[in-house]
Amino acid sequence: MSNSISKGFIEECGAEFRADRANRVAMDAVMTNGLNKSCLNHDARRRTTHTFSISLEQGSVTNQKASGRCWLFAAMNVMRARVMKKCDLKDFELSQNYMLFWDKLEKCNYFLENILDTLDEPVGSRLLEFLLRDPVGDGGQWDMMANLVDKYGVVPKEAMPESAVSSSTREMCRTVTELLRGDAVILRRMAAEGADRSALTAQKERMMKELYRVLAICLGEPPKTVDFEARDRDGGFIRDMGLTPREFFKKYVDMDLSDYVSLINAPTGDKPYMRRYTVKMLGNVREGSPVCYLNLPINQVKAAAIAQLRDGEPVWFGCDVGPYSDRETGTLDTDNYDYENTLNVRLGMTKAERLDYGQSRMTHAMVFQGVNLDGEGRPTRWRVENSWGDEPGRKGYYVMSDAWFDEYMYQVVVNKKYLTPEQLKILDTPAIELEPWDPMGSLA
Repeated sequence: MSNSISKGFIEECGAEFRADRANRVAMDAVMTNGLNKSCLNHDARRRTTHTFSISLEQGSVTNQKASGRCWLFAAMNVMRARVMKKCDLKDFELSQNYMLFWDKLEKCNYFLENILDTLDEPVGSRLLEFLLRDPVGDGGQWDMMANLVDKYGVVPKEAMPESAVSSSTREMCRTVTELLRGDAVILRRMAAEGADRSALTAQKERMMKELYRVLAICLGEPPKTVDFEARDRDGGFIRDMGLTPREFFKKYVDMDLSDYVSLINAPTGDKPYMRRYTVKMLGNVREGSPVCYLNLPINQVKAAAIAQLRDGEPVWFGCDVGPYSDRETGTLDTDNYDYENTLNVRLGMTKAERLDYGQSRMTHAMVFQGVNLDGEGRPTRWRVENSWGDEPGRKGYYVMSDAWFDEYMYQVVVNKKYLTPEQLKILDTPAIELEPWDPMGSLA
């Protein structure tokens, strides 16, 4: 073939396509039913069951609706389990809208401070383009959530319920993004005209007041104190009045977030295992702790997650939820769809190659609520609590095959007490800085 597509080449492709009757059968099936349904592997469906040797209890499945708040929903699902256990509640939710408000406000400040730190960057530079791309998106990381909770605490859902905007964030995000990009223009213009840092800071403060107003109009103002009232399983009434959100977190969630560590599995050549990593300019709370990861082989990541589940505590995790995902049955299984035989192609990229070449990265956060172990203690499938309501899967729960875990799982968060002595030592080493656009800087 030459450097362009010729008529002869097209005729050759067509002749080869028509010569194989399997192509016609596949074409009719896919055109009629769509690619995934035509590639569905019914054997994989039959062997995927919703039974687990370790299975934790949880309240009703939550629903993030038309928003990208999975990381916050997953974190609140981990925390609400502690409140439910402490107070013997049948069901309970923490306010995801409360967390959303503070995340958006902090991201606005984080973005404007990054603009002030990069005033010398020319328009069109890779760094400035990265900062401007999605300054206030819904996604996030565990460490970003921890910084929010440390600063603002948490509240019951009744104290700051969902709004039309928190359940469908696109319009708000688009508007706030336009404001922020316009603010960047103003700050950079002021700097070019000779404004000093104090003048720029004063202007940024005026911008932040405007952004607070916009967020409050869309999401409501966060409460300064909350009244906690609930009824336990035995009918007993719980009443605790006038708590600040931080007091509520300390008293009822009772979780030392500094004890929790993000473990990742990134098998790329530029990230050796048994090292600690961070990502430049990744965060939300300016004065908060940086996002940090410990990169481990996949079996070590599994071992830590299983240990925490054995002790009855759910596990926050981040994965690439799209590939080989069957929403109807709620299964994540590399055998769900047989693309190779249907399309007569070879899909042979490794996990490292998918990361290096942009085919995969973390896109969604959920919670492990169980795992099935075989007779030798090896995992075969994982019980997953999602935040897409109770229609997908089995009443909102998914099953993840262990093979899928190997290929598309990127991050789990566990208490550091489940790490080995060798792994613990790495936490005291300096973190290797990754560029802002590194795949490990993706947000769930």
